[in-house]
Amino acid sequence: MLPAALISPDLIETAAVVGKESAISIFVDADACPVKSEVYRVAERYALRVYVVSNAPIRVPPSPRIEAVVVGDRFDEADDWIAERAGPGDIVITADIPLADRSLKAGAEAIGNTGVPFTPASIGMAMASRELLSHLRSMGQNAGGPKPMSPRDRSRFLSALDEAVQKLRRRAGGSSP
Repeated sequence: MLPAALISPDLIETAAVVGKESAISIFVDADACPVKSEVYRVAERYALRVYVVSNAPIRVPPSPRIEAVVVGDRFDEADDWIAERAGPGDIVITADIPLADRSLKAGAEAIGNTGVPFTPASIGMAMASRELLSHLRSMGQNAGGPKPMSPRDRSRFLSALDEAVQKLRRRAGGSSP
C-alpha cells in the first residue's frame, strides 16, 4: 500500500466513484449522433447512466449503465421520449434545436454534437436561425447542411460534456474525479 502522501487526491476521488452510480443521466438523441463513443467514455469515467434513444436499433457497449431505447418511427418520437424524462441534473446530447429548447425548459443541460452548449441565453437565437433556414429551404433556397465533424469539434464536445458533468456534480455536492 502506498503512503497517503503519495496518493493523488484525484485518484482518491476517482476510486470513490467506482461502483457508485451518479444521479446524473445523459440522454442521447442518437439517430444521427456522431459523438456516441465520446459520450460512453465520459459516462464510464463518472459512472453515469446513459439512454441512447433512436428510432431504429443501435449497438451500444455492454454496460449496465448504458441503455439503448428504441422508440417508434413517428416524427419526433425520440425527441418526445427524451423531453418527457430529462430534467434538472440531466444532460441532453442533440443537434435538434427544438429538443434542446424543451430540455432547457425542463431544467436539463443541453449540448450540441459539436460541443456548443445550448443555454437559455443562446436558444432563442438558435430557434430563430432554424426557422429562417427552414423558411429559405421551403422557398427553394439551398442553405447547405451542417459541416462534417472535425477533430476540433470532437475535442470541444468532450470538454463541454466534462464541464457539464462537473457543474452538475458541484451543484449536487458531489466530488469530481
